[in-house]
Amino acid sequence: MSWSESVGGERFTFTSLAELMTKASEHKSGDVLAGLAATSNRERIAAKCALAQVRVSEIVDDPVIDDDVTGALLGALKRPLMDETIGSLTIGELRDTILSPGFADTWSTTGLAALVMPEVAAAVTTLMSNLDLIGAAASLHVSTRCRSTIGGPGVLGARIQPNHPTDDLSGVVLSTIDGLLYGAGDAVIGVNPAIESVDTVTALATMLDDVIEGWELPTQACVLSHVTTQLAALERGAPIDLLFQSVAGTEAANRSFGITLGLLTEAQEAVREQHSARPGSYAGEQFMYFETGQGSALSAGAHHGMGQLTCEARAHGVARLFDPFLVNSVVGFIGPEYLADAEQITRAGLEDHFMGKLMGLPMGVDVCYTNHVDADQNSNDNLLILLAAAGVNFVMGVPAGDDIMLSYQSTSYHDVATTRHLLGLQPAPEFTAWLEDRGLWLDGRLQQGAEGRAELDRLVSLSAPGTAIRRGLG
Repeated sequence: MSWSESVGGERFTFTSLAELMTKASEHKSGDVLAGLAATSNRERIAAKCALAQVRVSEIVDDPVIDDDVTGALLGALKRPLMDETIGSLTIGELRDTILSPGFADTWSTTGLAALVMPEVAAAVTTLMSNLDLIGAAASLHVSTRCRSTIGGPGVLGARIQPNHPTDDLSGVVLSTIDGLLYGAGDAVIGVNPAIESVDTVTALATMLDDVIEGWELPTQACVLSHVTTQLAALERGAPIDLLFQSVAGTEAANRSFGITLGLLTEAQEAVREQHSARPGSYAGEQFMYFETGQGSALSAGAHHGMGQLTCEARAHGVARLFDPFLVNSVVGFIGPEYLADAEQITRAGLEDHFMGKLMGLPMGVDVCYTNHVDADQNSNDNLLILLAAAGVNFVMGVPAGDDIMLSYQSTSYHDVATTRHLLGLQPAPEFTAWLEDRGLWLDGRLQQGAEGRAELDRLVSLSAPGTAIRRGLG
């Protein structure tokens, strides 16, 4: 199948769906690197015009790749219901439907999110402006529950990311306390270990569980190591609130991460069994945490001729298979080979968030950039505000916004607090109540000063001798 369109007297022909979708996408350095991008704005516009006329059912009937990811996604699709609801729409018509006033109600009440295949989500995203992506996503709310609930209207969650370059428990605990005093941590306390070992993961997971149980924190913990390392720690008895793994949109890219869909299924069942053995600890049954990011399949040489946007949408499809508690795009982490500057990072962040929400995912974004990309903290601030306006479920809280272990720039605890204040947003409801009980949140606002210092002293005092917390604090 091929598509042709003329723009400005020049005729363009696209010989595959993958080519059509990639050339319709906004300019990204990764697509250029792969030799897939439109070579001119005219070609990009022609591709958008042609793509707008393709029907949803045509995209579903013409998979861009035949692999285990495609098989699993098609296997989970309720095809008759999709045909009945959106199958006959063109991508242009679907865009108009999504942007119509009543779409959010239809989406939330009919289970439409499960009927949107990743390639369809990617296709409609290419036809949207940045403002379209913000406005459409803002009315789509995806709420999930583990120990607590995130994703409701008016809520901006935050992950405390208390990484330490030597995995020092005292450093992790003190950074966690710092984040709590800024109202961060309602999404998760998530540590990236510096050392990938079962001993390290076990020690960190045990200490974080002591923190949550000892301080009666309505949140969840996660040690973001490889899924196999987390499972080995679980076998040693380490508590696993959230099971983490980076995922990609093709079978080959996932294998480069050392995972398969079968492995993720086995891991999910192992954690489910542990949760069932801890009655009363968990308010819900969602406990998977996935990270994605445009460029991962390309960097692994596993994109199969698909552009970054399509591969990312398929990564979201992988996440959806496992009913996750959290998903986030680490939008600017890979580097300038894939997203060259602030404009491309901003566009990718808005795309990733919208696509995930449209597909029913609890989407967060790590608003970030590496030190060798053409971006800065001001552009980070801009994307943070845009995503908060778009209703992002959560962002990162990194001490001072500078991750000293991973060496990249993200959002800080005080960035989260400022954004909530500016836009009238709050932490997750159970977490807000916890902050209010301790005098850290009053009348919809964060309280600091003497109250914060007193609460810091109280939290440290709760680290009873003999616990992992006290051992970490010395």
